[in-house]
Amino acid sequence: MDVPGGRIRDIGLALVLEGRYASSAEALDLGSADVKLLDLSGELVVLDWVYDPTLEHISSLVREAARGRGREELSRFAFRLALSVLERVGFGPLTRPSLLRLGFRDVCSDLDLNDGTAVRIAQGEGRIVRAHLDYDGNALMVRTPTAQPDRRLEEALRAAFPETDLRRLVPASAAAAGGYQVRFPLPLSFDELQAELAMIRVGLARLLARFEPERFRAVEGVLDTFGERQTLDRLHDRASHGRTVRVSEQSAPATTVH
Repeated sequence: MDVPGGRIRDIGLALVLEGRYASSAEALDLGSADVKLLDLSGELVVLDWVYDPTLEHISSLVREAARGRGREELSRFAFRLALSVLERVGFGPLTRPSLLRLGFRDVCSDLDLNDGTAVRIAQGEGRIVRAHLDYDGNALMVRTPTAQPDRRLEEALRAAFPETDLRRLVPASAAAAGGYQVRFPLPLSFDELQAELAMIRVGLARLLARFEPERFRAVEGVLDTFGERQTLDRLHDRASHGRTVRVSEQSAPATTVH
């Protein structure tokens, strides 16, 4: 909600810590480990439940972090919890946006680490385009500084993402920013989702090499040395085989993960 595509530290998957009120709940983003006030009037998806001991442990870590201690331990525990939930639930329509966000987060961290989950590319003359992923719409949104069509960028997008559906984003007014939408086929399995993310990574790298060759060579050198981030490779079995697992109705839930 802070910026299009979200903050790079957040993953859009949160553990509810306190839910006494009908309109809002206190929740911990399992990526950034920031406590936020969750608006319950919007659309939310319940993926899984945690037991009381887990809730009590993470609540104690939150209290310690608020005192300035154990922040890293909280972040590690929260992220492990997120991955375990996604692995347990498996690939499906409800988890696909979260998996896309995790994967695209790696792409942004490798190509253009910044506060937002987006890749910025300079076209010269002060023109900067910003590419972020629409996780629900399964499309790459490439925003331009002005509402005018950018034929040079359009040609580059067609070359970087061949055989995809490229559409121009028509702004509401001439004063608003415009851009383009690169639409991908809906992934129907975990493997297809990873293949789509690989396609996005390659396409954005092509754009970077085309418009900012020196920067691309620097990024390429770092990736050759340290390798690409692949968080989704840490999810095994259920997610990789595309199985969707129901939460047991016999479990005694303590709180929800949204």
